[in-house]
Amino acid sequence: MLSTQILTALQSHGTPENRAGMSRFGINTANAYGVSMGVIRSMAKSYKKNHSLALDLWNTGIHEARILAALIDDPKLVTETQMESWVQDFNSWDLCDQTCGNLFDKTPYAFDKAAEWSFREEEFIKRAGFVLMAWLAVHAKKTPDESFLPFFKHLEREAKDKRNFVKKAVNWALRQIGKRSRYLREEAILIARLIREQPYSSARWIAADALRELEKVKITA
Repeated sequence: MLSTQILTALQSHGTPENRAGMSRFGINTANAYGVSMGVIRSMAKSYKKNHSLALDLWNTGIHEARILAALIDDPKLVTETQMESWVQDFNSWDLCDQTCGNLFDKTPYAFDKAAEWSFREEEFIKRAGFVLMAWLAVHAKKTPDESFLPFFKHLEREAKDKRNFVKKAVNWALRQIGKRSRYLREEAILIARLIREQPYSSARWIAADALRELEKVKITA
């Protein structure tokens, strides 16, 4: 079975040093071999747009196999059911970010899921909502700026969440949306100033960090 062969190859590239390094960066290594992203990306080039293989790799539960699955899956074949299933398996920030930025943001459900998941209580599912917002701001280049305006109310609402992986994702989304255009920059600054007034330490950090970047960034497009 091809997925078994790939697992064997991944395991051969894993090292205790890489695994320890992953742990230092807050990555969950419970089911990880310790394979570098460079190796995973190199392997992905041989299996692009292979939906069935992606499903098999994800089902192995191995951390690197799941990241590889997100790299090789065909976004045109991804369903809402699959997205809901995979997002519930997120147990590490890097798996969340890689899956959202390499696959989920290219599906037709991305904008809806970004908003929907921002309401969820599970830490990595909520993070996935805001990470999707951030990646969409970068990758959805043909999408009108107005499509991003509804995200601001979700950013403002969840700025009170003090969990590290959530507040950093809220901050990331706010900055990336703001850097998309002059128009969105002005809107993002207004929202950041509103967030700054909230009586929560997480909100004050999100706002201060975002404003530090948005108030000085030069947008030419």
